[in-house]
Amino acid sequence: MKIIVAGETKEFKEGLTIAELIELEEVETPQYVTVSLNDEFVESGAFNNTALSDGDNVEFLYFMGGGR
Repeated sequence: MKIIVAGETKEFKEGLTIAELIELEEVETPQYVTVSLNDEFVESGAFNNTALSDGDNVEFLYFMGGGR
């Protein structure tokens, strides 16, 4: 199946979960990543149970603090 990851179309096995995708994509500091699936935020507790489908659009987001 094809999934769009950070704007790039990639091929993955059927039934891939968000947790597996995070591992395959070697996401840095996965404990701090926020995932958007088709423009909807996914709770981190659901990463292991959320299967991806052909054509899904996934973005990995990091929120940084700072400033004044």
